[in-house]
Amino acid sequence: MPTQSASRLSSESLGKRYVRFHELDEKGFVHFDFAIDDPELSVELTLPLASFRQFCEENDVVQLTVNQMQQLDHDASKWRFGHSGIRE
Repeated sequence: MPTQSASRLSSESLGKRYVRFHELDEKGFVHFDFAIDDPELSVELTLPLASFRQFCEENDVVQLTVNQMQQLDHDASKWRFGHSGIRE
């Protein structure tokens, strides 16, 4: 099966994109996590506010809700601490 080059991949073939907002700092930078297809696997990014808005629009992102973020944190604690819900 032939593979597509990265420049030829469509947004549909990459999957849904997710943003988890962390903060807007005093200098106007947005700190957030970005994930493709699986919100559990993300990268931390920082962009100026205007660039963040453009990034979200161009990637047609899904903003994670507070409940979704809490569930991700809960699930991640199983891997970090051996039990779900543990924070330290």
